[in-house]
Amino acid sequence: MDPRAERQRLLERDAQWAALAAEGRDIERILDFWTDDAVVYPPGLPVVAGKAALRAYVQASLAIPGFHITWTSSDARISSDGQLAYLVGENAVTLPDPTGETVTMRGRAVTIWRREADGEWRCAVDIWNAHPG
Repeated sequence: MDPRAERQRLLERDAQWAALAAEGRDIERILDFWTDDAVVYPPGLPVVAGKAALRAYVQASLAIPGFHITWTSSDARISSDGQLAYLVGENAVTLPDPTGETVTMRGRAVTIWRREADGEWRCAVDIWNAHPG
């Protein structure tokens, strides 16, 4: 494994996922970027664990009028055995606040990725919090 090439491959895969999520149309393709046992820790909400719960979470999010998500990962670190990696980045989530005004919340994120049996990288842990300021 060429660590530099693999890091670039993972950042490109994450960018593809971000583009699909930003389009907000193909739930199954969005879900394919998570492992079957993935765990997501959205800020201020309960933990979302497993594909069925993730499907419901993504469907509910995309159904919110004005909802939009985007992110960019800036760094990828891969384990020496090439089976795990983590990415760090920033995200932006737009949705209506309780008054109906559209607001954009900016955050910082860490994702942990695992190389699956098919050789593809998938996100196993996804957590983010509010960006300061």
